[in-house]
Amino acid sequence: MIKRALISVSDKTGIVDLAKELAGCGVEIISTGGTSAALKDAGIDVINVSDITGFPECLDGRVKTLHPNIHAGLLAIRDNEQHMEQIKELGVEPIDMVVINLYPFKQTILKGNVDLEEAIENIDIGGPTMLRAAAKNYQDVAVIVDPSDYGAVLEEIKASREISVKTKFKLAYKVFEHTSHYDTLIAGYLRDKLGEEFFPETLSLTFEKAQEMRYGENPHQKAVFYKEVGANVGCITAAKQLHGKELSYNNINDINGALELLKEFEQPTAVAVKHANPCGVASSDNIYDAYVKTYESDPVSIFGGILALNREVDAAVAEEIHKIFLEIVIAPSFTEEAIGILTQKKNLRLMQLDNISAKLPAGTYDMKKVAGGLLVQNYNNELINLDELKVVTEVRPAAQQIEDMIFAMTVVKHTKSNGIALAKNKQSLGIGPGQTNRIMAAKIAIEYAGDRANGAVMASDAYFPFSDCVEAAAAAGIKAIIQPGGSVRDQESIDACNKHGIAMVFTGMRHFKH
Repeated sequence: MIKRALISVSDKTGIVDLAKELAGCGVEIISTGGTSAALKDAGIDVINVSDITGFPECLDGRVKTLHPNIHAGLLAIRDNEQHMEQIKELGVEPIDMVVINLYPFKQTILKGNVDLEEAIENIDIGGPTMLRAAAKNYQDVAVIVDPSDYGAVLEEIKASREISVKTKFKLAYKVFEHTSHYDTLIAGYLRDKLGEEFFPETLSLTFEKAQEMRYGENPHQKAVFYKEVGANVGCITAAKQLHGKELSYNNINDINGALELLKEFEQPTAVAVKHANPCGVASSDNIYDAYVKTYESDPVSIFGGILALNREVDAAVAEEIHKIFLEIVIAPSFTEEAIGILTQKKNLRLMQLDNISAKLPAGTYDMKKVAGGLLVQNYNNELINLDELKVVTEVRPAAQQIEDMIFAMTVVKHTKSNGIALAKNKQSLGIGPGQTNRIMAAKIAIEYAGDRANGAVMASDAYFPFSDCVEAAAAAGIKAIIQPGGSVRDQESIDACNKHGIAMVFTGMRHFKH
């Protein structure tokens, strides 16, 4: 039976109504500080914690509930005679319910421009201690950390003056989930404050549910999208959906891939993605021309794809986009005219992402879950070191070819390995992604490019193990190649380039993407 409840909350949503209902059921209310004042102002009889402990709140409120009279009342097992005799001898009365939510640490650190001292002061000590104590003794103590649970708990109390063990167990689970999340946020904040890039011996991560998905990669798979706390600049979790049906699992994955590639460019650029691989990329002096070039890169693969642009979409761009079927268009902004044009398509998702070109913060991890473990690495934030470019052929590339090679290497860096990309005039012409051998990736890219391959450049994410890619490039009329180099057979590729009058540059930097 619920006889005594300890209430101490930072978020006071619904707490007065809860306390009134509990008091109406004959439950004695114990409280602290601001919560006590709020309940008293509402006309609710409240016993101060200091009256229970016989000790005043001290150290600016840092010490209030850390006392045996509180914790013995929470941890005593009711059907353990020795426990009950002990607390009776000590003059401790059991506490049957705890209602607590913690100091707003997350809200504090997300405000921006918060100094370390303020963040530290918003680390709750007594709250998690009471929550964990009550949750450990869940069979005898009901513990509520989430205001959304107030209503269901009240219904049970009104019906029987008791809460079922099943409900108590569920509430206890939520407590440990909540305190784990809370502590992980603190650890992550302090790790960032160290200002060092390192991989800790144990890695705790915390995410919050952003949305339920209709299904995962396939209709028979269940899925949910979780967002990283504090990730609110330049990433999908910060985007605002302006129009269209709900995002799917595959949509989110594809948008992420498009954004990662788009962030590489400062010039007006459009990126089309299909199944997490770029299928068209172009830069130009204006976003209209960039989009048209992107579409023309591969007008077949872009169908049903994701389009990301790093400039505002105006009516002229929207008219062109409206001509084809796309799943999603994401951009930093849309003019009213553009929205009017694009929303004519009922299911087209329009996503607005301010600061779409913002770089990921230092120390951001790239992670991949595998069965039984987690792979963690730094993000691949490098492309090439221009000072280390090495021309290895008799023919030297022209300045325009160098620009196009850098562009093509940027594209292939974000293409699944083995990957090959062809480009000219800052426009992708053919992309061969995700092949188990490099010559097939080259053949796919060349086939997509067709006659446009003549005079283009080729980029490879990793070295050529044989000269076959060079031979294929020569047959297609490709004039320059950029690749990392480093194969024991590099000389064969160099000799083939010299034979066909192709310029080749080694970067010394591989860009596998799996």
